[in-house]
Amino acid sequence: MSAPILKCTPTKWSLAVLGNASILCGYVSVRAYRVSGSVAMRNRNTFLVAGLLVVAAVIYLIVSSTGTTAQFFVTVAELQAMGEEALGRNITVSGAVLGETIVYDAMLPQVTFTIVEVPADPDEVEAAGGLAQVLHDATLDPTRSRLEIVYNSVKPDLLTNEAQAIVRGTLGEDGRFIADELLLKCPSRYEDEVPAQVVD
Repeated sequence: MSAPILKCTPTKWSLAVLGNASILCGYVSVRAYRVSGSVAMRNRNTFLVAGLLVVAAVIYLIVSSTGTTAQFFVTVAELQAMGEEALGRNITVSGAVLGETIVYDAMLPQVTFTIVEVPADPDEVEAAGGLAQVLHDATLDPTRSRLEIVYNSVKPDLLTNEAQAIVRGTLGEDGRFIADELLLKCPSRYEDEVPAQVVD
């Protein structure tokens, strides 16, 4: 006569076996179930912790990068009023170019020039006769705040007297503004290119 066969599954077992063998089989099945459940719970906890760490890292990067790359848009007078607070900050400043201050060194290349305070409020600019008039008046007013710009690149064609310069960069300890970007607008040039309206 052959020995009884012991059948075990993870969830149930056969009682048609000898003595304590059925109890042993049941214990092994339940133990296996508990271990697999414990592993699943551990994996879930690990996933949640990893997810929280990723979210925390992203938030930290956003906050830290915002602090270092935030742009401040100021006028020349506002920049000078900031004093040491402006040092090392990324700043955008705008002003009218003084043509006689433009110095270009093609060997470096480097161009230096001075900009003069102009109002930042569009309504104030409009009330003063438009941007071209505001830029013209600024270059003739010796009492307005001035700022020397250093731009380490080739001299742009639009860098001329009374052009509007919008520069982005940092203020040096020597009071000169080191420009990383230079945007120029010459309103008088554009006005000359616009044809007069036809009046019937």
